[in-house]
Parts: sequence; structure tokens; C-alpha cells
Amino acid sequence: MIEVHLYGKLRRFANEQDPRAASVVTIEAVPTDSVLDIARRIGIPESELGANLFLDGRYTSPDASIGEATRLGLFPDDMQLLYKWYFRPQGEPAIAD
Repeated sequence: MIEVHLYGKLRRFANEQDPRAASVVTIEAVPTDSVLDIARRIGIPESELGANLFLDGRYTSPDASIGEATRLGLFPDDMQLLYKWYFRPQGEPAIAD
């Protein structure tokens, strides 16, 4: 099982859509599932996912396997932060100064 925390316009895919409350979907998952597999299973179109995706609080990419993660945070395409310029997804080389 993995808890998928949805933000912004992605909240509509959870039962709780109130922005003052957590919009969380709990879903069955296997370690070989990718972040994108989980999003699709919830019904989220790939085109609505932003670049800010987090597995257990660590920046990740859509094709990353969830492994043993217990929490996935998904932000929509209209809530972009600067993470992609300053941090690399888990498993990719660090950015040189």
C-alpha cells in the first residue's frame, strides 16, 4: 500500500477535495510500479502531472520505481517549483556548482 498525497487541481482525484484537509488516496502497489503507473491507476492523466513528484519526501521522476516507498506526493503541472533546476531526481547525477 502507498499513500498518494494530491495537491492543487489533482485533489479532484481524491474523495477529500477541501484544500484545508489532506487529499490522500491509499492504493495497492508493488515495488516495480512506477510513479506514473500509480498516477494512471488513480486516473490522473500524464499531461496534468507536474515535474514536482516526491517519493517519501525525495524528489523523483515519473518513471522511477516506487520500491518500498510508503508516501507519494504529486503536484500538478500548474504548481511548478524550482526543484527541477536545483535538484535531480533520485538516482541521477548531482548538478555541478
